[in-house]
Amino acid sequence: MAGNRVSSEGNVPAKQTHMEFLLGMMRRLPRTVWQMTLKVGKEDPRRIIHSFKVGLSLTLVSLLYLLEPLFEGMGQNAIWAVMTVVVVLEFTAGATLCKGINRGLGTLTAGLLAFLIEFIADETGYVGRAIFIGVGVLLIGAASTYTRFFPKIKKNYDYGVVIFLLTFNLITVSSYRMDVLTMAYQRFYTIVIGCAICLIMSLVVFPNWSGEDLHNSTVLKLEGLARSIEACVNEYFEESENQSFENKLLEDPIYKDYKAVLDSKSSDETLALHASWEPRHSRHCHRYPWQQYVKLGTVLRHFVYTAVALLGCLHSEIQSPHSVRALFKDPSIRVAGKLSEVLMELADSIRNHRRCSAEKLSDQLQEALQDLNAAIKSKPRLFGGSNDNEATKMPDAVAAAANQKSNKDLGVSLSSVKTDNLESLEWKSKRVEDQLKDSERQKLRPSFSKITITSLEFSEALPFAAFASLLVETVARLDLVISEVEKLGRMACFKEFKLVDEIIITSEKTPRKSIEEPQVFSGGCD
Repeated sequence: MAGNRVSSEGNVPAKQTHMEFLLGMMRRLPRTVWQMTLKVGKEDPRRIIHSFKVGLSLTLVSLLYLLEPLFEGMGQNAIWAVMTVVVVLEFTAGATLCKGINRGLGTLTAGLLAFLIEFIADETGYVGRAIFIGVGVLLIGAASTYTRFFPKIKKNYDYGVVIFLLTFNLITVSSYRMDVLTMAYQRFYTIVIGCAICLIMSLVVFPNWSGEDLHNSTVLKLEGLARSIEACVNEYFEESENQSFENKLLEDPIYKDYKAVLDSKSSDETLALHASWEPRHSRHCHRYPWQQYVKLGTVLRHFVYTAVALLGCLHSEIQSPHSVRALFKDPSIRVAGKLSEVLMELADSIRNHRRCSAEKLSDQLQEALQDLNAAIKSKPRLFGGSNDNEATKMPDAVAAAANQKSNKDLGVSLSSVKTDNLESLEWKSKRVEDQLKDSERQKLRPSFSKITITSLEFSEALPFAAFASLLVETVARLDLVISEVEKLGRMACFKEFKLVDEIIITSEKTPRKSIEEPQVFSGGCD
């Protein structure tokens, strides 16, 4: 019977095994959902507040249906207010403003144009009216769709164009069979009511600003890079054996910090777009350079490419011995420490809205690079390869020994087959030769690979040479990051750096201290 079919893992019926698996999943489902709920809330508590804001907004627009006086005034078109809240109310104020204004302008423009076409169509008669409406829908629909391909329109007003097309076609086509003037008014009013509720909830009740999210995410990316690069270099010089790349990479906190920067392109562009719709945060209405944050993010991603390659050296299969790495441990760790300090200083300058003071730290970083360069020059034998003669002699000796053994075995084999016929002798000789070739490969391959990889002193230093080269390249790319941060400070009118504002950067065990308290976010030049 099919029900008694036995699974391959044991004597338990397969049907019973599947049932137990499903029951186990159903028992674990409540716990899994609860853990996921707590995790999402702990990652960003603002998500909980936003959820209640959406629920409260939906309750308010539902009053258009629940309260009889309001329903008599709006009728069935009150549903558009509910739809507006569901579609427009976003997590940040900038996103809500972008969608709300687009929706309002699209509806208003489409309504005015539809009424204009309706007014002209009334003068053409019943048949001409249908033709005129059809031609108008064709031309307006084609032109509006074509404008969505314009880069600026697609970037800022694509949602508004979609709402314009929807409203225009709904009003224009419906006007041929019924009087839609009252319906259009009611729909416009309900959309205005829905957008107003969304804007009040986004701008007044615990607002979440896209500009602040972009600002803070840039600071966190710089701090994460500072910690990760220093941790990567420190781990490279640890005595413990490196784990395999496949087993450790996904759980590696260093790689997670790098990945956060590499994956930030889409979020940076979206936050910058939404921040451009938000009201200014200063007394003067200067245009805040949100796009400069996007450019800084692009430079940081190019910076991270080298840092990821540095992490790849950490998990490489071929590593320099600890004795070789120990020779350059102190200068390399010093370079990484100064590099981390510069990144931390850049993060602090953006957080506190002041010009960066990386000149002093850059000088110290250059001194650390000179020390590393001097340490490498002091060991010329490691990078020059002085044992070439010994390396060439050893393969020859191994090959001579293998040939001698091959001739000896071949002689023994031939003497033992003198009485065989010619065909048997040829077959056995060929077989013996194949066996000898296989034995030569097995003996020569491991010996040759060990000689070429580990016998030469300079080959032991090659993996470290790649690591040191990438570390120097990381320092070189740091200049691009510093220049972009300085440009951001000039465009955003950050306050000038003063000696009393100097940030003292210490290790992770000691918190960073500042003489001045962090400044409140300001989006313009004061």
